[in-house]
Amino acid sequence: MRSRHPWLRRASVTAVSAAALMALAVPAQASSTPATTATATTATTATAAVDYETWQRDCRAVMEQALPQLKQRIAAPRPGEKQAIVLDIDNTALETDFGFSFPQPANQPVLEVAEYAQERGVAVFFVTARPGIIHAPTAFNLDHAGYESAGLYVRGFFDLFRNVAEYKTAQRVAIESKGYTIIANIGNSATDLSGGHAERTYKLPDYDGQLS
Repeated sequence: MRSRHPWLRRASVTAVSAAALMALAVPAQASSTPATTATATTATTATAAVDYETWQRDCRAVMEQALPQLKQRIAAPRPGEKQAIVLDIDNTALETDFGFSFPQPANQPVLEVAEYAQERGVAVFFVTARPGIIHAPTAFNLDHAGYESAGLYVRGFFDLFRNVAEYKTAQRVAIESKGYTIIANIGNSATDLSGGHAERTYKLPDYDGQLS
C-alpha cells in the first residue's frame, strides 16, 4: 500500500519540486459550485488521513461518471465549434499530495479522460493557482506526465492578491474569448469550479480541504 507523509514534511523532494510544492497552497474552497452545471461527487466521507488507494478509487468514480458524458458531447460538436476541457493541476491533473518526487506523476483517472479528449481534437487547458515563477517546471511536469497542453494559466503577481475563484473564472473567460467551448471543467475544489463558463463541472474529492 502506498502511504502518505504529513502535509508539511516535503523536504526530501528535489530542490525544484520543493520550491514548487511550498508555493502550491490553494485558499479555502468557496461555498458551492454553480447550480447551472452538472457536478459529480463521491460517497466517501473525509477522514483524518486519506490513503492513496481511497483517493484513487474516489477519483476514478468521478471520472467514470464524466467519461460517458464527455464521449457523447465530443461526438456531437456544433458546426465550427472548438471544444476544450479545463483541468486544475494539484490533486487533479497531478498527484501533488501523494507524488513526492519531481516530476510528479499524473492522476491516472484524470489523465485517461484527458487522453481520450486529446486524441479526438479537444484542447486541454490547465488553470492553476500556482504562481508564475514555477510556470516552466509545471509545464515540463505536465508534458512528462502525458498531457498535451493547449495552454497553462498560472497566477501573475497581481493575481496573488485576487480571489482564487474569481481568478480562475477569468481564465476560463479568456479561453472562451479564443473561440473555445469549454465542455468540461475538472477540479477538486469549489474554487476550481464556481463562476460558470463551462458546460459541466466535475468535482474530485478534497475531503473537506485535506488535499490542496
